[in-house]
Amino acid sequence: MKKYVIGLDYGTDSVRAVLIDTDNGSEIASEVHFYKRWKVNLFCNPSKNQFRQHPLDHIEGLEHTIKTVVSSSGVAPESVVGICIDTTGSSPIPMTENGIPLALAKGFEENPNAMMVLWKDHTAIKEATEINNLALNWGGEDFTKFEGGIYSSEWFWAKILHIIREDEAVKKATHTWMEHCDWMTFLLIENKDLKTFKRSRCAAGHKAMWHENWNGLPPEEFLSKLDLYLADLRQNLYQETFTSDTVAGNLSAEWAEKLGLTTNTVVAVGTFDAHAGAVGAKIDEHVLVRIMGTSTCDIMISSPDAIGSHTVKGICGQVDGSVVPGLIGLEAGQSAFGDVLAWFKDLLSWPIDHLVMQSDVISDEQKLLLQAEIEANFIKTLTAQAENIPLTEAIPIALDWINGRRTPDANQELKSAISGLSLGTKAPHIFKALVNAICFGSKMIVERFESEGIKIDTVIGIGGVARKSPFIMQTLANVLNKPIKVAQSDQAPALGAAIYAAVAAGVYENVIQASQKMGSDFEAIYYPQKEQVELYEASLESYKVLGGFIETLTKSENYELHL
Repeated sequence: MKKYVIGLDYGTDSVRAVLIDTDNGSEIASEVHFYKRWKVNLFCNPSKNQFRQHPLDHIEGLEHTIKTVVSSSGVAPESVVGICIDTTGSSPIPMTENGIPLALAKGFEENPNAMMVLWKDHTAIKEATEINNLALNWGGEDFTKFEGGIYSSEWFWAKILHIIREDEAVKKATHTWMEHCDWMTFLLIENKDLKTFKRSRCAAGHKAMWHENWNGLPPEEFLSKLDLYLADLRQNLYQETFTSDTVAGNLSAEWAEKLGLTTNTVVAVGTFDAHAGAVGAKIDEHVLVRIMGTSTCDIMISSPDAIGSHTVKGICGQVDGSVVPGLIGLEAGQSAFGDVLAWFKDLLSWPIDHLVMQSDVISDEQKLLLQAEIEANFIKTLTAQAENIPLTEAIPIALDWINGRRTPDANQELKSAISGLSLGTKAPHIFKALVNAICFGSKMIVERFESEGIKIDTVIGIGGVARKSPFIMQTLANVLNKPIKVAQSDQAPALGAAIYAAVAAGVYENVIQASQKMGSDFEAIYYPQKEQVELYEASLESYKVLGGFIETLTKSENYELHL
C-alpha cells in the first residue's frame, strides 16, 4: 500500500493542507481556507500594533482543509500515515486547566486578550525591554544569549507578561499558555494530559529562552523578578522539548471521524512555518533559505562542531534540532517584507476606495469591474514602470522597518522612513525605493551571518514573492551579490511539515533523507548583474546612513518620553 502524509501550514491570513505521496513528494491534493474573523479585522487594532486571532478560525480551517484533501484525493484513509502542523510564531494562546483555549470558555468569547497573540502583535514592546534589561543586569546567566542577545516583543514571555498586566480576568482564568503549533497538535491527538504533552523544540528554543544548558526554560528565580505570575506559570509549562520528527500522539477517535481518517495516523510534534519551509526546500549546511511573504524568515543549519560555543548576535536564535535533528538551526528575518509593498498599495488605494468607489457617477456594476481591473493591474503596472527606472536616476532611499526590525538586532520601536523625495518623485520611484529597502534589509541579515563566521554558499527563495516577482528576485540577487534559486513548490512550508510527518511515521529514517527525496525542485535561478551590483552598493550605504539616523532619533525620542 502506498503511503501518504499531510502537511498543514498555518499562515497569517489562511491555512492550507497538502496531501503528499511519500515516494517522491508529489502533491496529490491541496486546499486553502481563509480565516473569516481575521478577514474582517476582528480583535485587531493596527494603530497600537494589536493583532489577535480567534481559535475558531484555526479549528474551522483545520477541519475544512484536511477533510477536503482526504475526500477529493480518493486515497484510502488507512494509507494516510502521518500529519504534521506548522504555524506562525511566536503566537501564544492562553489555555484553561482542561486544555481549552480561553477564547472558547464562557465569558471570554469576544475578549481580544483571550485570543491567540499573533506573531506580528507588537503590544509588548515595554515588556520586551524589561526582559532585556533584566537579562543583562540581574547578575546571573544571560538567558537571551542563544536568541541573538535581544529578546523581542514578538516572542512568548513578553506577550504573556503584557496580557496578564493588562487583563486581570484573563490572568486569573489562564492555567497555561501554548504556542499555536503546540495547541493545534494537542487538539488532534488522543492524549489530553498537559503535563506529558510533547512541546515543540523549535518554538521553545527560538521564542521562550529554552536551552539545554540551563535544563529548560529560564528558572523561577529569574522569571519572578519580572512578575511572580511567570514563576508560577513555569510550573504549568514544560521542561523537555521535542523535534518534529517525533510522534506527539495518534489521531484521536473524534478527529479521525471528523476528518475521514483512522486513529492509526500519527501526529508529529509541531513546528514553525519557516523551519518547515526550509526542510521543504532541501536545506543543507551553508544554505540560506529565505521564506518570503508578508514578512521573511531566514533559516540556516550548522553542525554543532562548526558553530561550537559561539553565539550569533542579533538573530532570532540558534537551537539544536529546531530545523533538522542533530544540527543547529539558525533563524533571522524581517518583520515586514511583502507587507511593505502592501502598505504602499493600500496608501495609493485610498482615493480609489473612498472617492471613486463611493461615487454616484458610475453604476455598481461598473464599480465592480473597475475594482477587479485595478486589483489585477495595480502591482503589475507599478512593477513594470519601476523596473524601467535606471538606478542612475534619482531614486529615494527607504527603510523597511514599517513593522519594526526583527534582524539584525531586534527593535520593534523603530519606524520606516523615506528620504530624497523631490517634485520629480512619482509613485513608481517610491515603489522602487521600497523594493530596494526590503532587499537592503535582507543584505543586512546576510552581512550579520557572514560577519559572525556563518558561511553562505547558496541562497534559496520560497513563498509567493519568490515565485511571482522576478523584479524583486533580480533586485535581491543584485543586492546580495549572490545567485538565488527559487523553489518550485507553492507550498514549501506545508511540504516541509509533510516531510516531518513522513519521518515521524517511520517512512524515512531522518529528515535530511526525507527532504532530499520529497523536497521541492527549483524552477528558476537569478544571477547578480555586475553593473547593477556596483550601483546597489552605493545605495546600500545611503540606506545604512538613513537607518543610523532614524535609530538615533528613535533613541532620543524614547529618552524624552521616559523623562
